[in-house]
Amino acid sequence: MMLDRREVVSVDVDAPAAIVWAHLRDPDLIARWFGWDSDTLDAEIRQIFRGAVHEHEEHADGVATRTLELGHHDRIVVTTRDDTPRRSHVALTRRSHAGLVPFDGVFDEIDEGWTQFLQQLAFALDVHLGQDRVTLSAHGLDAGDRSDPLLFRAGLHGVRGLPVGAHVEVVRPDGSRLGGTLRYRTEHQVGIHVHGIAESLLVLVMRPAAAHPPHGTIDATLSTYGLDDEVLAEARRRWAGWWGAPQRAAVL
Repeated sequence: MMLDRREVVSVDVDAPAAIVWAHLRDPDLIARWFGWDSDTLDAEIRQIFRGAVHEHEEHADGVATRTLELGHHDRIVVTTRDDTPRRSHVALTRRSHAGLVPFDGVFDEIDEGWTQFLQQLAFALDVHLGQDRVTLSAHGLDAGDRSDPLLFRAGLHGVRGLPVGAHVEVVRPDGSRLGGTLRYRTEHQVGIHVHGIAESLLVLVMRPAAAHPPHGTIDATLSTYGLDDEVLAEARRRWAGWWGAPQRAAVL
């Protein structure tokens, strides 16, 4: 039986289809948006984007569509209209959850991963086209109980209630301030366009307690571009302090 397909995430990008497509096929360009810096990133890119993949292209009624089918039948579809050739729509579709064992009914790791990554793709193309990326990340952080939530300690407790496009102002644990704009929000994620010396993207992925008892967990990824060594070193120092005392998590 053929399972239904569902759209997991879609983004509009201010870039022609050829540029978007290059960022889906060239490993060096994929590294500017996919995942985060790690010892395994290059291998993951090769496995996902250079393995058993299939490409399809069609054009009809003034609309051009290029499709990249990845493993497990995940598909990235890039669509452009002839009348707006410098703007593209990128969507990720997957099979229905029906009969898929890995999904626990609460939190789908693969869905959330693709949601984050396509948002990072859109940010890289909209804001930092042509620039390499360095990420800072903190994964698997204990979200804390109601009396001491991690996001409150990090100054980010209010972001989940803000509308997309709203201004975000954060007072960090060291007393410094951070300003930005809420770029996107989903049930389990928020993405903040951080303003300042370098325009960066902060993504928070929040796993609920039902999926990761007892409190749930938080992953934080900051995509930075164009920072020199001195500024990057200071950013790393502040990033580690932002998330408080060491936890059982990877803080890079």
